[in-house]
Amino acid sequence: MNYRKLGKTGWPVSEISLGTWQVGGGWGKTFDAKLANRIIHTAIDQGINFIDTADVYDGGLSEAAVGKAVKESAEKIFVATKCGRQIQPHVNEGYTPKILREFVEASLKNTGLETIDLIQLHCPPTPVYDRDEIFGLFEKLKEEGKILAMGVSVETVGEASSAMKYDIVSSIQVIFNMFRLKPSETLFTYPEIDKFGIIARVPLASGLLTGKLTTDTVFSKEDHRLFNRQGEAFDKGETFSGVNYDKGLSAVQELTEVFQGKEHLAAWAMRWVLMFPQVSTVIPGASKIDQVLSNVKASLLPEIPFNQMEAVRNIYNKYFKADIHHLW
Repeated sequence: MNYRKLGKTGWPVSEISLGTWQVGGGWGKTFDAKLANRIIHTAIDQGINFIDTADVYDGGLSEAAVGKAVKESAEKIFVATKCGRQIQPHVNEGYTPKILREFVEASLKNTGLETIDLIQLHCPPTPVYDRDEIFGLFEKLKEEGKILAMGVSVETVGEASSAMKYDIVSSIQVIFNMFRLKPSETLFTYPEIDKFGIIARVPLASGLLTGKLTTDTVFSKEDHRLFNRQGEAFDKGETFSGVNYDKGLSAVQELTEVFQGKEHLAAWAMRWVLMFPQVSTVIPGASKIDQVLSNVKASLLPEIPFNQMEAVRNIYNKYFKADIHHLW
């Protein structure tokens, strides 16, 4: 495993880490705490030292599983969780220092940890990024020793830019993959970007970039890949990175021609993300142990040559740029 610095925190984090949206459950499945524990321990055994969770993942069960596994491990594991998505309706007015403090304290209790390494606002409404009192709360929580650092999980590059004006913000979690190139052309070019750890989420575009989905794939009624394609439940950019499913399948077909060989497209998709030095870590999810083992292979792959990098850009321009580039 290779390690990169997480912005101004200075923490050396594994460049392939673990996202826990579906660890032990997810997408309508019953949560399996024993499976979650095995998946997390497998990740740690593979050199992963950064785990991303949230208070809303499986109603807090994901947070609890992460906390349990981390306490069982002798390794230093950086735990990142998120808060804010419990606010319903999910509007700017619902965000107050009081409710966010309660969420952070609940996460501390849920994980069983004395301090949260990285707390992140969980894709709040855009106006929240201009409210000094919200970010001031996390300054206080840091002074109190309840958190070590604070970051934001954003939907848009504009939100990332707004968050960067606060000294407390150390990291920016953003969707970045072969189907979502905009951050590399905007956010990554900012002069001050080296101060911020970039956490790349949804690296496989909700499974499209595994190359395993087809027109015949059936998604369960609880799976956001079925019910959120037009943003019916939350930002549609979180589902297939906001691209049209059929166009995505066509693009994947072309990508598999670009990346031929024994390694699956999924590994190359994550290696592609790592080609950008601004990225601190990639957080693919895993609902099976073999997915963790497959994910970490991306860290060992050679650099992608220029012609293949350009091929990815050309495929993006052909299928997606006109549809989505302006949205996020």
